[in-house]
Amino acid sequence: MAYTVARSRDEAHLYLDLHPCDGCGSVDTAWEHAPVETDGEPTVSYTGRCEGCGAQRGFLFGLPEREVTGVAFPTFGGREPSRLLDAGEWLWVADLTAGNVPPEPAEARQALATAAAAIEEVIKFIPPGQEEVPEAAFWSDRGRETRADEPSRFQLERLLFIRQTYRELAGRL
Repeated sequence: MAYTVARSRDEAHLYLDLHPCDGCGSVDTAWEHAPVETDGEPTVSYTGRCEGCGAQRGFLFGLPEREVTGVAFPTFGGREPSRLLDAGEWLWVADLTAGNVPPEPAEARQALATAAAAIEEVIKFIPPGQEEVPEAAFWSDRGRETRADEPSRFQLERLLFIRQTYRELAGRL
């Protein structure tokens, strides 16, 4: 089974949420995870049974070279860009999360913090000295579709403004 590095538990769980069951399309799976060794490398295995159709599901993630820890939820990764989700998927997550902010203040703060963190993940794809996310940072169908819908949304200045807006909104709650 091939695997890609998950920089944190939060990133692995988001990936699982974004990849529904091939059989029925449900994302409802009670995941169990365990450290395993794959080709002599430390990895973590996530397995579970789809609650929609009962199919056995499984994913294998590599571990980052350095442990990524954070003081707040969510902690998606370190300084390097994701290898699990592309820039367009991260923006899609930010849009989905910010577009569904719950009315309860604590939950709203968490949703806006997640949206801001997802925007931060998009920004990580921009090379130093550049002003926008390069085309190579879009490898999934969803990511390429998100970029095609409005390419200007991947400009650094715009991303910084949106991230700051989400942070300010969360701070007011």
